[in-house]
Amino acid sequence: MKYNLDGKIFQSIENTENGEVSSETLFHYHQDDEIISADYDGGSIRKGHLLGKMLENGNLEFTYHHINFEGNLMLGKCTSVPTLLPDGRLKLSEQWQWLSGNKSMGKSQIVEIDSV
Repeated sequence: MKYNLDGKIFQSIENTENGEVSSETLFHYHQDDEIISADYDGGSIRKGHLLGKMLENGNLEFTYHHINFEGNLMLGKCTSVPTLLPDGRLKLSEQWQWLSGNKSMGKSQIVEIDSV
């Protein structure tokens, strides 16, 4: 199912140990038709961006890059599966992989929050 992500804010609720996103990281999503983008920061991440697309089945496919507070430029790719929670918010279940550093893989979940 396809969802409109434009203007939605997401916060991490789960991440594997090799990830840098934490509950302090906020994602500000934008959508133009099937094109998805987001700006994110917080926790160990100084500034980040993601860019991708919504597939026909509603899943998201994107690449991301950010600079952490250690000054490292990190790069990765991700596939996200959106689900609608009982309270009407969206949750994105993510499978990701670093394309820089050790190229390890991980899983995370982010959930829609109210505006901050």
